[in-house]
Amino acid sequence: MSATTLDTPQLEVFFDGDCPLCTKEIAFVRRLDRKSRVLFTDIAAPGFDAASIGRTQDDLMARIQARTADGSFIDGVEVFRRMYAAVGLSPVVALTRLPGITQLLDASYRWFAKNRLRLTGRCDDGTCTPRAPA
Repeated sequence: MSATTLDTPQLEVFFDGDCPLCTKEIAFVRRLDRKSRVLFTDIAAPGFDAASIGRTQDDLMARIQARTADGSFIDGVEVFRRMYAAVGLSPVVALTRLPGITQLLDASYRWFAKNRLRLTGRCDDGTCTPRAPA
């Protein structure tokens, strides 16, 4: 991504389109993104190549990641903060930065990211492996 302009997304979010909870969250943000400030890239889509962005599929599956307009990467709760700020929910984002709330959200997200395949019914015979993009 290049520098932000009115027509350029502020953030490219890499999400797991096979994750039911993830797709609901992304659908919610898409509805709010009336100015197309966020580009959503499904890492489970056929043809997606993690190497094309300098990442591995396993790395992208481990936690949500995004690329900012200057090309740097962020991950975890900060992705949600930036995504919500981009669609006009900055007051909500400010609350997530309060002492105590930040730590709670970070710990909760780390737990969810570690367990999301199991929580979303994507484990077979105790093995939690995501489907690799074709």
